[in-house]
Formats: sequence, C-alpha cells, structure tokens
Amino acid sequence: MKGLTGVYTYSGNKSLIHHQIICPKNTHPDFLSTEDKKDVHSSYKTQNMPASFQKDLQYYKFCAYGFLKNLDFFDPFLLLFFMSKGFSFLEIGTLYAIREITINIFEIPTGMLADVMGRRRTLASSFVFYIISFILFFFSGTYLAFIIAILFYACGEAFRTGVHKAMIFEYLKTKGWQDQKVHYYGHTRSWSQKGSAISSLIAAGIVFWTGDLRMIFIFAIIPYFIDFLLILSYPSFLDGQKKYHSLKDVGGIFAETFRDFIISFKNPLILRAILTQAVYTGYYKAVKDYLQPVLKTLALALPIFLVWKDDQRTAVIIGVVYFLVYLITSYMAKISGRVADMFSNLSRPLNISMVIGLSMGLLSGVFYHYGFLFASVICYVIIYFVENLRKPMGISAVADNLDKDILATALSAESQAETLFAAMIAPLIGFCADLFGIGLGLSIATMAVLILLPLYLAKNKASLIS
Repeated sequence: MKGLTGVYTYSGNKSLIHHQIICPKNTHPDFLSTEDKKDVHSSYKTQNMPASFQKDLQYYKFCAYGFLKNLDFFDPFLLLFFMSKGFSFLEIGTLYAIREITINIFEIPTGMLADVMGRRRTLASSFVFYIISFILFFFSGTYLAFIIAILFYACGEAFRTGVHKAMIFEYLKTKGWQDQKVHYYGHTRSWSQKGSAISSLIAAGIVFWTGDLRMIFIFAIIPYFIDFLLILSYPSFLDGQKKYHSLKDVGGIFAETFRDFIISFKNPLILRAILTQAVYTGYYKAVKDYLQPVLKTLALALPIFLVWKDDQRTAVIIGVVYFLVYLITSYMAKISGRVADMFSNLSRPLNISMVIGLSMGLLSGVFYHYGFLFASVICYVIIYFVENLRKPMGISAVADNLDKDILATALSAESQAETLFAAMIAPLIGFCADLFGIGLGLSIATMAVLILLPLYLAKNKASLIS
C-alpha cells in the first residue's frame, strides 16, 4: 500500500519533504475523504517544531517494530544466495521483477483488507507471509519453488507497507501530537536504520559460523516472530475505523488507479516530475544487490583473512561494508535538506545527482570488468548514497511542481512507475550480465538508461509551462 501512505518529514527547506505522507484513516489514498485529503496536504507544510511528545510505552513499541523489521539478515546476501542455487542472472532478475509487480498488484486489495480486518491483524498477517516465505526459501531447490517463495514475500510486503505509519499517525492524533509527526516518525525511523546496520553484521556472523547461506532465512524468523507478537500487543484503537467493501469496490478502485496512471502520464508536467524520481529509484532497486558479487570478488582478491575459508572472508567483507553503507545512507538522507538549500530549485540537484549516480553505475561496471575491484566498490556504494540523498528531493519535486488537487494522483503514479522501471531494468541487467559478465552487463544496462536521460531530466514548473 504505497500511494500516500507514510509520512513526510520537513527539514527546514520549504521545498524539501522527507519520506511519505501518512493517510490519516486508511492505508490507501483512494479511501481518503475530502477532509482527510486536506489534512494530508497540510501535513507537508508543517514547519520544524521542537519535539514535545512523551516517550511512553507505545513509543518504544513503535521503535522496536522498526528495529526488528529491519533485521532481515538475508538482504546483504540475497543475490549470492540465488547464485549459489545455480540460477542465471536473467532468472534472478526475473524473480526481482515478479516481486515488484506482485507488490503493486496486491496493494489495493490489501488496503481494503486493512479496512475490514483492522490494522493490527493486517500487519500481523504480513509477518505470517514473511515467515512462510523464509521457510520456503530455506527448503526450496527449484526455480518454480523460489517463485512461490518470492510471491509469499511480496504478499508480506503488500500487507505491511504503510500500515504501521498509519498506526503511528492514529496514535499521535489520539494523543493530540499531530504537529509532532515529523519528529516522532524521525525517531522511530532512526531505529529502523540501526536495525539495518546491525542486521548486516549479524548476517555476516551467521554465514561465517554456519557456512550455509540458507541459515539466514531461518534466523530471520526469530525477530519477525517477535515483531508479530509485538504488533498483537498494540492497543485496539490503532486499528482505525473498520469499513467493508464489495467486489465491485475492488474493481472500481483498480479501474480508477489505472485511469489515474494514464492521466498522469498524458500530462507533461506530471510526467516529467514523476520520471525524474521514478527512473533512478527503479534503477537503484534493480542494481543494488549486484554489489554482493562485486564484494565477493574483492574479498577473495584481498590478501587478508587468509586463514579463513573463502565463504567466511566473503561474509566478513560483505557484513562490514553493508554496515558502513547503511550508516552513511542514513546520514545522506538526513543532510538532503541542507543540500537542497544550496540550490534555487530542486531540478538542479536532482539532475546532478541523477547523472552522478548513473555515471557511478557505468564506471563501476567498467572498473569491475578490468579488475579494479576497490574502485568498482567505491563507485557502486555511491549509487546507494545518491538514492538516499535524492529520494526526499524527488518526492518533494513531485509535490512542489503540481497543484494539490492532482498530488495524490501523481504520487500514486510515481509509486507505480518506480516498480515498472525496476521490473524492466532487473531482467535487462540479468540478461546482459549472462552474456557479457557482471561488469559489462551493468555498464551496458546503465548506458541504456543514460541514453534516454534527456527524456526524464527534472525541470522546474515554470520551464515546463513555458
């Protein structure tokens, strides 16, 4: 449930908004009333205010949720895990595409289920899907079995996305702390980032000591089961107002979402704002896991830890690098507002960061192909940094360039476009990597995105209208 689900955090720059907007009552923008939409649009106009909320028991539960959710030990090793099963890069890219498309397809019906079941049960159900997928990943041996596993994981993502943020908003509304949502959500999100960093180190330890990549899925069940129990302990009023929908409602909202998507892409103003954000994020989603085989090659080439087995050396290098990457990406998101303040409008930093990020992808592939592994890794992690630096700017650019009466439509279309680009780029990179190797495959796929750069470079509203 993407769309407007989430929270925008304000950083001091009137044209910069972090993260996503929270839907006040439900988990999908199509369910918002006129009054709620006004509340949503006013949420990103809130100025920075000193934090004055109380760190009560529920606050610590919210923080613990994010920390436990991001203990996804498989993330730094997922592509290597698929490679160990003998899958080609095209097959791996296709699995990623299936995951992204499935998440988008199930966003609307899961939003309705949240209305019927309540947010707690919906969110708890997502962890049931996650745990089933982990068990399937552990036991699966065929490509078809992994497709089933990735489908269960995608369903978990669809059930989860946005629901918890809506529950936070509901809690703040009950407490009368609506003006503190920026600070409150920032606190809880910081624990999520800590979870990601620590997860990388724990995952490296699991692989180091067991020597079995499958074990990361079994160990991931532990924090996810604890999170399942934690969610059930949330107070019942966080479920929100329950509503019931007919099959006709489902079809109607699917049709409306598709219609909004088409309308958005017919409007040059909306199209340009959407593309500048969606293309790079889609590219990032498609290429980010290829850092893993690059790090593996580097680990085996370094003359260190020679008393350890190859898999142990790889685990240590990946764990440490991902730990540092997550710490730095958290910082990049934090300084995004200050970077934007250096420019008169957001189009310039968005375009500059787009060119830098894609250029780093191109150079990383070339360096890897010719054996300059350390340079390849440095360029690759910059792709991560750029995504976290420009993401708040990109979402803000969509909001700033558009009238608020079409903002919901544009943000919904932007979310769909990210998935569309990721689903297209992932198999392309896999196909090229199978033919030419990881290095040239990454460079060729990146070059294809760079060639089309003039079509999606950001422009400010005045230049588009003129």
